Amino acid sequence: MLDIEQLSKQGLCFGRYLLKRMNHDRVNINAGYLAYITLLSIVPMLTVLLSVLSSFAVFANSGDVIQDFVITHFVPAAGDAVKQALLEFVANTGKMTAVGGLFLFVAALMLISNIDKNLNYIWRVEQKRRMVFSFSMYWMVLTLGPILVGASIAATSYFTSLKILDSEAISGVYELLLRWLPFLLSFFAFMGLYILVPNKKVYISHALVGAIIAALLFEASKKGFAAYITQFPSYQLIYGALAAIPILFVWVYLCWLIVLIGAEITAALGEREQWSDIQEVVNLAAENRQQEEGKRSDSTDPKSK
Repeated sequence: MLDIEQLSKQGLCFGRYLLKRMNHDRVNINAGYLAYITLLSIVPMLTVLLSVLSSFAVFANSGDVIQDFVITHFVPAAGDAVKQALLEFVANTGKMTAVGGLFLFVAALMLISNIDKNLNYIWRVEQKRRMVFSFSMYWMVLTLGPILVGASIAATSYFTSLKILDSEAISGVYELLLRWLPFLLSFFAFMGLYILVPNKKVYISHALVGAIIAALLFEASKKGFAAYITQFPSYQLIYGALAAIPILFVWVYLCWLIVLIGAEITAALGEREQWSDIQEVVNLAAENRQQEEGKRSDSTDPKSK
């Protein structure tokens, strides 16, 4: 009973410290800023990723598969409108010159750089990475990332073509894996983000807790946002053909809000001494209150006189 009471006090102190920390870091404002930067950089990012994949013959059709998978599992409702708008934007970038393509690449790097700055700010990182190291990391994300994704899709396509999946048991396991795949992908993405991006040592256990909470919030927000879009189609009534733009912006904002909340939880878990101090203050106040009540009871007790 004492352990449960102690855990509840720790959870309460951690929650207070987390809310204070999120308010100080202005998570909602930074999420809006990142959403704005993402909307400006999403087309350049897609263009760079698809161009990297298209340079390899084995990944020729992987770009379309990635887009369909992302739209289906990670953009709730109105996915067709958003997909069509993105495809039109990406198709228009094919008419650009080499200078325009360079600007696209710079815009994609700016998005990754802003993500890096915001997450390092949450972890209170004072010593920044050297420019060469940061640029090499961003370059690796833009080049090696699409290749790894394309390789995983090619391996999955080869695996699904094997006759071993004709077995009912194995096919059932495969369908279960596909059902949990979006959650697992978001979980590992959050965990990698919280461990690799901050220029500071992050414990795996802390990143695990933050990633699980962020992934659960992400899945819940997908269902809630999809229900809102389908049950209350006010965006389509007001904006008509342009409804994909506000829908995409609100969804990107929610995504970044969840990413930053998970980062705040992970960073706060690594600052136990600060929210433990709050708990010590609460415990000290409770002890003083008990002592005062004990003194009052002694003074009013006739036997003490």
